[in-house]
Amino acid sequence: MYDYLIKNARIVDGTGAAPVEGDVAIADGVIAAVGETDGGAKETINADGAYLTPGWVDVHTHYDGQVSWDDTMDPSFSHGVTSVVMGNCGVGFAPCPPGGEQRMIELMEGVEDIPGTALYEGIEWGKWESFPEYIDYLGTREYTMDVGTQIPHSALRNYVMGERALTHEDATADDLATMCQLVREGLQAGALGFSTSRTIGHRAVTGEPIPGTFAEKAELMAIAEAMRDVGRGVFQAVPAGVVGDIAGPEKWTTEQEVELFSEIARASGRQCTFTLAQNGNRPDQWKNCLDIVERANAEGVHITPQIATRPIGFVTSLDAYHMFQRRETYLKLADLPLAERVREMQKPEVKAAILADKDVAPDQPGTMANIYGLLAMAAPAMFPITMPIDYEPDASGNIGALAAAKGEEVPSFMYDFLLDNGGQNFAILLGANFVDGTFSVMEDMITHPNTTIGLSDAGAHVNLIFDAVGPTYQLTHWVRDRSRGRRLPIELLVHKQTLSNADLFGMHDRGSITVGKRADINVFDLERLSLGKLAVHADLPAGGKRILQGASGYLATFVAGVKTRENDQDTGARPGRVIRV
Repeated sequence: MYDYLIKNARIVDGTGAAPVEGDVAIADGVIAAVGETDGGAKETINADGAYLTPGWVDVHTHYDGQVSWDDTMDPSFSHGVTSVVMGNCGVGFAPCPPGGEQRMIELMEGVEDIPGTALYEGIEWGKWESFPEYIDYLGTREYTMDVGTQIPHSALRNYVMGERALTHEDATADDLATMCQLVREGLQAGALGFSTSRTIGHRAVTGEPIPGTFAEKAELMAIAEAMRDVGRGVFQAVPAGVVGDIAGPEKWTTEQEVELFSEIARASGRQCTFTLAQNGNRPDQWKNCLDIVERANAEGVHITPQIATRPIGFVTSLDAYHMFQRRETYLKLADLPLAERVREMQKPEVKAAILADKDVAPDQPGTMANIYGLLAMAAPAMFPITMPIDYEPDASGNIGALAAAKGEEVPSFMYDFLLDNGGQNFAILLGANFVDGTFSVMEDMITHPNTTIGLSDAGAHVNLIFDAVGPTYQLTHWVRDRSRGRRLPIELLVHKQTLSNADLFGMHDRGSITVGKRADINVFDLERLSLGKLAVHADLPAGGKRILQGASGYLATFVAGVKTRENDQDTGARPGRVIRV
């Protein structure tokens, strides 16, 4: 007898094949039958024509701290994700020398905008020092989904080199030997890969680029050889220049970086994956990078760009980051509850003072709180968020155009906008991948045969970016609702969010609706699938805030054959475990 029998589903199996009608049976945590099924089941679910797919595999997350204090793993859990990979961008919490917690937090908080207070209070420090000990610690935990991790370059370099890592000295022969040995040990313990960041935009809260940013080719090639020795793991990287010169001139172009990644993939014999986005400084850079990828893969190298399915956007709200947050008068009100803050800010004299004030820079030069300046410059190009959210908007609807239509200056208009609706309004800056104001670049990236879908940053940038909803968004926008361009086949989006990602990271036991594979499954009603309103929740340790957006339309989610969600609600089951490959 089966544990579950899901009947009358439209099966999108994750391989890229078109949907087919059929049934799927689950037994003992795996897919037991697909198509026509015989035999009874402990529970039968009539999908009634709803889609059945593999569970989403999100390979670019930053739950490295959250795994200590949370077993739910939202925002991913609410959006059908069944496997996540963390430890991206070269930042993480292992290896960590005794007493080294503060430095690890400074790196993570600066790069990924996770409140340091939450990381101090929420993480079970002292449970590990080495990377194998960290994976063993994860093995004691239970989650709504499976969690895999990578060896982060910054933590590794800091552990081996100490202060010399922070001043970006070249690694000595002894340093390299130690780092390579630790990489081998981490991969043998079950790490999914090794990650590094090479963009100067990734900085600690103290202001300096993180360790590994300027690592020379010899260091990376030595790590590649260590990966070849073990015969496992992915090399993940954020290349220099990928988002332009926002933080200043980079040491290398992104094209030079991708050439280097091709050499690393060739030397290691392993998969290499990197972040790819269009930037405003060099709008054709992404095309050049894809040309390099095509040539390398044609020669037998395995290199896969991770791309986004919507513009990488920054949001602003009165209870999150905004352009007035460092004004002298506002700082006197900042700690008031939202409703009281709104009442004070509605007073004409307070508005006049805030608009006329100078900004007070934060004490920490690398903190994300410094984004107030960028939000002020970008305000005219931001779009108010209304429901349903239009992610492919026309420029006539941006803040600059709306302010001009009312005969107002942008700062005054933005001020009033942030106060409206009880201070719960949001606006968004559609940045990378939206240079020409259309989704044409992303369409080309999504349909390119060498790319896969990543870059959700789930668990990170908690008050600025909410791209963790991407798995739901790409179905509602690209498959169902798009009106300013062609819609894409559901089997393409599903493939690049499931089997493509699972295979990339060596998780060959999941990612497709295939007999014998893990029963990680989503069942959803595409017509009802939708995203909820954005809201700020103060639910992190130490009262830290984060922006969340829910979803509706998921009928069921299974992890290893256990139902974790039913009709958009948490069942309370926690079958998720640490992934070791």
